[in-house]
Amino acid sequence: MDDDRRVREALSALLRANGRDVRAFNSGREFLDTPRQKVIACLILDLRMPDMNGLEVQKLVGTESPIPVIFITGRGDVPSTVLAMKGGAVDFLTKPLDEDSLMHAVDAALAKARVLRKETEDTAALQALYQSLTPREQELLPLLARGLLNKQAAGVLGITEYTVQVHRGHIMRKMRADSFATLVKQAGKLQLETSSTTTLDA
Repeated sequence: MDDDRRVREALSALLRANGRDVRAFNSGREFLDTPRQKVIACLILDLRMPDMNGLEVQKLVGTESPIPVIFITGRGDVPSTVLAMKGGAVDFLTKPLDEDSLMHAVDAALAKARVLRKETEDTAALQALYQSLTPREQELLPLLARGLLNKQAAGVLGITEYTVQVHRGHIMRKMRADSFATLVKQAGKLQLETSSTTTLDA
């Protein structure tokens, strides 16, 4: 993404010559208004553009769905570099671009994109398993993950200890957890929380 047509064309030609599929955009708004295809990708983003600069685009892209960003600029400055890297940028390159440095950055960004895609898919799959739980099971899971004994969880929910045991078995099966430790990790990834006023008396 660059507002300079010559830069867009030169970068596109270079990337295609290195076997990459390329889509070029002349502004942040054009990119943000274009439906994102579900492919492994990275964004090469000019820092200084009219209307919406690269840092603003980076921030907006991050709120929608994460995509690794490589910044390019004709005149880098330390504050912008720091902000870009804090925002998760993979690299910050200055024009004129060195081909080897650019392709190394692209390879690193695409590797990161694969990791992000896997994490997104895993989170979606885990969320689907969680949604298969009954409302009562969803109430019980965070209590168990916090380490409450069956008797304690039963007291919190106003049910019998035997009922907790039954629900616990159902939760383990539905969440496809091969151990209680795995279930606790799953609850952590789902960021389940319980009220801080929960009574922990035995």
